[in-house]
Amino acid sequence: MNSNKWTRLWLVLALGVVCLALTTSLSAQVKSETSTASGQAAQEVQVERGEVVYVSGNDVVVKMEDGTIRHVSNVPESARIRVDGKELGVHDLKPGMKLERTITTTTTPKLVTTVKSVKGKVWNVTPPSNVILTLEDGSNQQFKIPKGQKFNVDGQMVDAWGLKKGMLITATKVVEEPVSEVSVQRSVSGTMPPPPPPPPDQPIIVAVLTPAPAPAAAAPAELPKTGSELPLIGLLGLLSTASSFGIRAFRRIG
Repeated sequence: MNSNKWTRLWLVLALGVVCLALTTSLSAQVKSETSTASGQAAQEVQVERGEVVYVSGNDVVVKMEDGTIRHVSNVPESARIRVDGKELGVHDLKPGMKLERTITTTTTPKLVTTVKSVKGKVWNVTPPSNVILTLEDGSNQQFKIPKGQKFNVDGQMVDAWGLKKGMLITATKVVEEPVSEVSVQRSVSGTMPPPPPPPPDQPIIVAVLTPAPAPAAAAPAELPKTGSELPLIGLLGLLSTASSFGIRAFRRIG
């Protein structure tokens, strides 16, 4: 049992080594070169603006410029926001801060050209689809013939129908594949919220002590506006008349 087990193990290992060697040999016989040509890049810039309304841990709620509410959860610790020349993290955000995110998308068109070439002797051909070549190391390899493929035979270009056993040929396959390389860059900047308004001015009461003014001298009483000097004149006239009657009576007695 043990001998059979070891025999199977060595057989598997030997088969793996043979496959690896065959793959390495075949890849060495078929040469492949790839080149890339870049076109003119195009940029698209998108700007989003909003105001921070709530911050809790790594969760941020932002009111966008169009009035929509956006909840950004699990903001990474590595995220940075440039505010007034300083790099701030998510824990530095405050309600009222104005944020502006700029997204720059760059699209670069590229043309990837792959050139594969093989050189060998025709061992067997089944036009128009397959050919078996004997390569430089003496191994045989089967190739699928692409539609319209041409072969160089002694300086002349022939198709699969023109191949014959024993011909030494060189075949080249060129594949051009257009691709687009897209890169996206995001940057976030912001401004601090405005400072709170100062408290309203409180009125200040200033007490000034001044000495009391001296009492003014009593003014002489005045007759009421309705009074008149006629009664006084009448009284004086009455007294004068009485005194004249008194003098006359005194003279008569004497």
